[in-house]
Amino acid sequence: MPRYTASIVALGWAILAACTAPTANEAVRTLQELAPTGKLRVGIAVGAVTSAFWTTKDSVSGRPQGVTVDLGADIASKLGVPIELVVYNNSGEVTAAGARGEWDVAFMPVDAERAKIVDFGPTYFLIESTYLVPAGSSISSIADVDRPGTRVLAIENTTTARSAARSLKNTSVMTCKTVDELYAAMRAGAADAIALSRDALDSFALKFPGARVLPGYFQATGIAIAVPKGHPTALAYVSAYIEQAKSSGQVRRALDNAGLKGAPVAPAAMLN
Repeated sequence: MPRYTASIVALGWAILAACTAPTANEAVRTLQELAPTGKLRVGIAVGAVTSAFWTTKDSVSGRPQGVTVDLGADIASKLGVPIELVVYNNSGEVTAAGARGEWDVAFMPVDAERAKIVDFGPTYFLIESTYLVPAGSSISSIADVDRPGTRVLAIENTTTARSAARSLKNTSVMTCKTVDELYAAMRAGAADAIALSRDALDSFALKFPGARVLPGYFQATGIAIAVPKGHPTALAYVSAYIEQAKSSGQVRRALDNAGLKGAPVAPAAMLN
């Protein structure tokens, strides 16, 4: 689990308190860094399944809904600014867009490659990545996936895809751009194993009677809040926000609202 300096989180708590007084210097700097356009631009990924990271589109309004939307909206409310959802196809696209200044805050799985592009705050959810296999598959374990000829699919430029590729020695990972493409490949019988986070696969499996999510995991990481590089005041604020949201039950409510009632909230961050 990531560790954070006490000074960063303490500064964030101070800024959260200062935001009750709009003239406070910390509040002004926070708005300048976190909502420079006058809106809070929240980078999200929209797909066919719900998870602690993935959002889906409401069947009536077409508006994205999910954990990251709820958390982003709560931050915008605390800042007193409107929210603008900036939609991407996967976590890799969200990450790359941060370097281009397209969003102000986002949520994504933590890994070393992403940390070169964005700054991470604390995690709010811990994920395990594993495989989904279709009904009737002879694959019963993660080790069984690593056989010559096994068609493994994942989403390009994601932590899960990179981890699956590192762990597989006898076959390779083919990638799709979106969860919808994974869904189509599964329906077409073009995949022997789908690599995703367990919470996403639990939702994915409901669309394929007889499909099984394999026990265990080949990679475990956290999903965390993030800001573009070079925004220390914004990082302090969102870091404190996530810790507050975990302790107040806001993260729990966001998970429950997304149908993830059994999904555990990440523990409090460790401080140096």
